[in-house]
Amino acid sequence: MGVKKFVTGNFYDEAVLFPAIKKTRRAGYKIHDVFTPFPIHGLDKAMGLRDTSLHTEGFIYGITGTATAVGFITRALTIDWQLNFGGKPFFALPAWIPITFELTVLFAAVGMVLTFCYLCQLALFVRKDHFNPRSTDDTFVMALECTDKTNDAKLSVLQSIGATDVQVQYKETEWWLGRYDKDGNVLKKTEEAVH
Repeated sequence: MGVKKFVTGNFYDEAVLFPAIKKTRRAGYKIHDVFTPFPIHGLDKAMGLRDTSLHTEGFIYGITGTATAVGFITRALTIDWQLNFGGKPFFALPAWIPITFELTVLFAAVGMVLTFCYLCQLALFVRKDHFNPRSTDDTFVMALECTDKTNDAKLSVLQSIGATDVQVQYKETEWWLGRYDKDGNVLKKTEEAVH
């Protein structure tokens, strides 16, 4: 497991969070992530994240569905099982449009859902550590990844920009199979691995 060191701070107001993100980026700190209880418009641009490529991947999945439908129907009706439907030619493309459309939509939808789940690290039986359980309720949590520039002495930086409950945490950033224990056994194991 890859345990990393983070400095986290809580924010209780969206109006304080945005200037804090800009100041943190200007100071050169690496923001691991910002956890919010609800979607915030413009947060990705404030954090400097690039635009998603999900629409491009959706187009690729759709083209794959189209090619699969046309290829399968062509092979089935022109090579393997030649049937004469009302005098139509064996390669009757206009008649195949409904099936081709449905497979295009199916491949694009399923592919985009699976890609989204992979990118967001969402899956059954897969768990990730939370920096603060209140980030799903009423607080915004900014997590800075500790590098050479970000150390324990820099805790005052987060406090000076409006963060409360600033602390150092050791967290597993990758997926693991299992469940959360009431006693926090997963966290204890990862902390023991660090020391």
